[in-house]
Amino acid sequence: MIQQRNFVTFLLLSLITCGIYTWYFLYTMTRDINTMVGDDGRTTDPTTVLVLSIVTCGIYTLYWYYTQGNRMKVLADFNNVPCQENGTSYLVWILVGALICGVGSYIGIYLFIKNFNNLANAYNISQFNQNNSSNS
Repeated sequence: MIQQRNFVTFLLLSLITCGIYTWYFLYTMTRDINTMVGDDGRTTDPTTVLVLSIVTCGIYTLYWYYTQGNRMKVLADFNNVPCQENGTSYLVWILVGALICGVGSYIGIYLFIKNFNNLANAYNISQFNQNNSSNS
């Protein structure tokens, strides 16, 4: 079962831990997106994401939002799950948002979490239905 995320929790824990929670967030989100998407040929190792995000002082994180956003959009379209944004949308919100007191960046992350939760819900329902049909 894929755990849904809460934006307010993300925001508060990121602030309280001075950004360390963000690394945990990237790691677990990468792991869960890989699980939901399956073998699409673009699987990313969560440890690699964590190391590259730290080594590049967050620059790799921008690329991560772009690539994972595109993976989520493809998955959403394939499964008819509502998702208006793609990787470019998140990247624009995060980059342009940084120029307006950082508020827009949080809008981008909020949208990312919202769409992730929609996909996680659909994935959990499909797994539940598969388990019930195999038990019958």
